[in-house]
Amino acid sequence: MFARLDHRRLLRYAGLFTWIVVGVPLLVLSQPAEQTIELAVQAGPSAGEPIWQAWIAWGLFGASYAWLTQALGARRVRIFDFIALLLLTISAVAVSYYTNSGLGSILLMVVACVLPWLLPLPAGIAWLILSQLMVMPMFLGIGFSWAEALLQSILYGGFCVFIFVTSMVARQQSLAREDQRRLNAELRATRALLAESARVNERTRISRELHDLLGHHLTALSLNLEVASHLTEGQAHEHVDQAHTLARLLLSDVREAVSQIRDNDAIDMAATLLPLADNVPGLHIDMAMPRPFLIDDPERAHVLLRCTQEIITNAVRHAQAQVLRLRYSWDGHAIRLHARDDGRGAEDAAAVGNGLRGIRERLAEYGGELETETAAGQGFVLRLRLPLEPGTPVPAEPPAPEPAVRLDNDMAAAP
Repeated sequence: MFARLDHRRLLRYAGLFTWIVVGVPLLVLSQPAEQTIELAVQAGPSAGEPIWQAWIAWGLFGASYAWLTQALGARRVRIFDFIALLLLTISAVAVSYYTNSGLGSILLMVVACVLPWLLPLPAGIAWLILSQLMVMPMFLGIGFSWAEALLQSILYGGFCVFIFVTSMVARQQSLAREDQRRLNAELRATRALLAESARVNERTRISRELHDLLGHHLTALSLNLEVASHLTEGQAHEHVDQAHTLARLLLSDVREAVSQIRDNDAIDMAATLLPLADNVPGLHIDMAMPRPFLIDDPERAHVLLRCTQEIITNAVRHAQAQVLRLRYSWDGHAIRLHARDDGRGAEDAAAVGNGLRGIRERLAEYGGELETETAAGQGFVLRLRLPLEPGTPVPAEPPAPEPAVRLDNDMAAAP
């Protein structure tokens, strides 16, 4: 059962459990005085006093936490997430103020659990310290001295730091697992390309052997049988003519077999590219390509594979996209790839990183080109053109792409 729960779900359920447990003291504080006198509730409002403000803050905390932890770490952090984080912190502090107790500090431990998933490390630490300082006036208000209030805040802060570090380790493990999945997908795609290349090389070797050895000997046999047909008479002449006819038929069959082998001597790019889209956490890949999608040149097939790998990696790591659309098509004696994601984009498309620079360099080696288009909050668009080797046959009428291949993964977002 627990093997199916990853780090994110475990943290989500643990935080919700803690939130529910904090509601138990609130329920006790809301009971009439005669039911709570034996519980020795010395802090907080008088027993039996309705603390509806604390209940509102408690409910707001649960709603904010449920919103923040849905697909935690697998989606792009938006402005609404920061607003929810602010409400989460304020509601936790409010619970302490309305109950004059440390219940809010316990909820701040839950806040510390989500900070590494939403904020960079320096900002997360600053948020953690500030949230603990916000509770200090409550301790002063219930009679603690400055030293006691500071000590109490440090005590709760120590627990928060421990939870913060634990959550940060869980996030690093989650990122490592995602990288491993991505590398496994790239490995499967590379292995498929190597298998296709090995198949093509073997077919080429067999066709050469048939053409160079068997074809040569059959040609020599046919010539000798033709000479023998002129030197023989009678029944022997008839048998020589039959052998000559069979030799010519066999030579024709060999030539036809060699032509068929060479015609099918191409790499199936669908079998090579589809594994790249398997198990990409947090990214829905919508891929469409012509059928069949065959390339004769292994080097150009490798370039197209590496470019696709880099586009997927950029969409996950840098763009923080949730949907990536890849469209492959024929353009005369060239292959076109149109890629678009719904990520955060960039202000300047010219300010490319090493990944896009590597794509442009790979394409330039074969006369290809890359166009980029982006804007802040508008995603990223890539247009690739990879010319084929001169003389390479292409489909006379490029077929329309089939319906997009649906390639979901564990945390795929809806388009």
